[in-house]
Amino acid sequence: MPEWSAPPKIAEITERRLLDAILDGSFPIDSKLPPERELAGMLGVTRPTLREALQRLSREGWLEIHHGKQTRVKNYWQEGNLLILNYLVHNLQAQPPSFVPNLLEVRATLAPVFTRLAFSREPDQVYAHLAQMQDLPDCAELFAAADLELQRVLSVLSGNPVYTLLFNSFGELYQVMAPLYFASGFARNRSRRFYLELYEAASRQDVAAGEALTRVMMLESIEIWNNLKKERGQEV
Repeated sequence: MPEWSAPPKIAEITERRLLDAILDGSFPIDSKLPPERELAGMLGVTRPTLREALQRLSREGWLEIHHGKQTRVKNYWQEGNLLILNYLVHNLQAQPPSFVPNLLEVRATLAPVFTRLAFSREPDQVYAHLAQMQDLPDCAELFAAADLELQRVLSVLSGNPVYTLLFNSFGELYQVMAPLYFASGFARNRSRRFYLELYEAASRQDVAAGEALTRVMMLESIEIWNNLKKERGQEV
């Protein structure tokens, strides 16, 4: 039997419409929303429905609500939280051009650390996983899947589940972007060399080398991504 999801509630639709207006600049950062009665009329909903939508957006970090004052659109880049990050990760059309490079910078900070921990705490499992990556077929989709799994495995083997939770939060976006990245033969060849060098470091149980190799690769991946975007005539 198919599993049917319930249709969205009016408050959820209202929330999405307000969020779209925030992200497209109709209600820019630090602006004040119209008074409740006026805004409800603009949206064609009741005031209780509007209040429910506003409260949800407030809990998620988009709005600041104070009784007796107009609701303010927060500077969500500076005042936001992981809920906002999660929304942006899962909504490509809401992402500014710098979003993916910014995420890659975060990865360049985190990945060397959880790689070092994985090399230190579970060297045999790290070695075994890298060993099976040495004969990857020259295919963008297979490289994308293998690269995602490598980073997930290293985060798990680090012994700190917070790294895995953070990494998993970016997983859906990575699945979209990685095949575009690995469509480049240069990117595939560079990653293949990285997997080999990391494998050799794991065979020696060289924790410092594993960390250093990962840091270099993560930083290079930012440069490769930006160059690919420029070559394809897209803004970065």
